[in-house]
Amino acid sequence: MAQQYTRKMICEAFIKMLNERPLSKITVKDIATACGINRNTFYYYYTDVYALLSELFQTELQTVIDEYNDTLSWEESFILAARFALENKRAIYNVYNSMKREELVNYIYNVSGNVMIRYVEKMSESIPASAEDKKLIASFYQCALTGMVLRWISSGMKEEPETIIRRIGQLFNGNIELSLKRSDVLDVR
Repeated sequence: MAQQYTRKMICEAFIKMLNERPLSKITVKDIATACGINRNTFYYYYTDVYALLSELFQTELQTVIDEYNDTLSWEESFILAARFALENKRAIYNVYNSMKREELVNYIYNVSGNVMIRYVEKMSESIPASAEDKKLIASFYQCALTGMVLRWISSGMKEEPETIIRRIGQLFNGNIELSLKRSDVLDVR
């Protein structure tokens, strides 16, 4: 119980700092001081600040997976998944502009993939699409959503992501189902 509390305290202090300054300006000493622990305690849990960042994104991904509701549209699911980014815009921007951008890109890619794979599977329950095509359709939308989010971050996160996601949903409404139906009639190569 104490270990979970300490991990949570370290993570919260780290997120708070990320919302205040660039990743490169955050040290283990800063985090330990903010938590009222010594550096050895930090190193008991994490090898460095980057390991903490990686765990933070993994934890957020697991939260998305745990909270996913099959009755939601992919749009609602993606908006739900974007909650962490919305609550911590400056932290996300600071990671995006750091040498650890890859951690953020992987997080966004994994969230997009999780949402789209589940949605495509749900949509294909009554459509006999091939497994390869279902994977291809989910991958296409995963890449598209990842690219859109990265563009949003690079442009300063000015637009409301909920508005953009809903608009994409309206513009592409029915395309996933149509693609799945096409899979059933196309020759497998």
